[in-house]
Amino acid sequence: MNTPTTDADLRPGSLRQRARSPSAAELEMIPWLGLLEAADRQRVIAALRVVEASPGDFVCKIGRQANYWFGVLDGLLKMSNDSSLGFAITFTGVPPGAWFGEGTVLKREVYRYNIEPLRRSVVAGIDIDTFFWLLERSIPFNRYVMNQLNERLGQFIAAREIDRLNDPDTRVARSLAALFHPVLYPGVGTLLRITQQELGYLVGLSRQRVNEALRSLQAEGLIGIEYGGVRVLDLEKLRRHVHV
Repeated sequence: MNTPTTDADLRPGSLRQRARSPSAAELEMIPWLGLLEAADRQRVIAALRVVEASPGDFVCKIGRQANYWFGVLDGLLKMSNDSSLGFAITFTGVPPGAWFGEGTVLKREVYRYNIEPLRRSVVAGIDIDTFFWLLERSIPFNRYVMNQLNERLGQFIAAREIDRLNDPDTRVARSLAALFHPVLYPGVGTLLRITQQELGYLVGLSRQRVNEALRSLQAEGLIGIEYGGVRVLDLEKLRRHVHV
């Protein structure tokens, strides 16, 4: 079975045309690769493609057929709706270590959301045929994908709760905590490289209001503001944060 190709895939300078094979260092950043048997791993490595995406590129676009399962090796992406249809909504950020879109790939559907970089990012992917081939062969891979789906369900339930919060400090706290998810985003660790402007895009607040919230959370001992990023000091309290 051949992976379907769209006109967008073939346009000059498209992500698909710019894709390359991963380096050894990039392979080390893929959390599920080590779960595979040696023979399966070699086939997957041969199928893996990596691309550098910049703001203005679309990794996934509403209405486009899902042909790949993607992961972030470096940078920061956002998942959002189509702003041309009305009020723009950012559903979540997608930091390093995240693999996403398995639900759409499993259903062989078109995307119902956009995924685009907030800054220059390195994105990896395997084609849909390799994805289903792995599902048929590898029990550890199946467990990984099922765990992803389960954790993501919990993430989106939490996101709905965050959307209804009126207090900016609590919105920033819980949105930050979601970006430090150890299962969905194992590449983040304790330090997330993110600017206040980028966090503002994800949370739906101005950069100035995000700055105020971050300083308040730092004063509470929950985070540390570092050059070019935020370090989490107490993830559990950050998840449960309620402004007092």
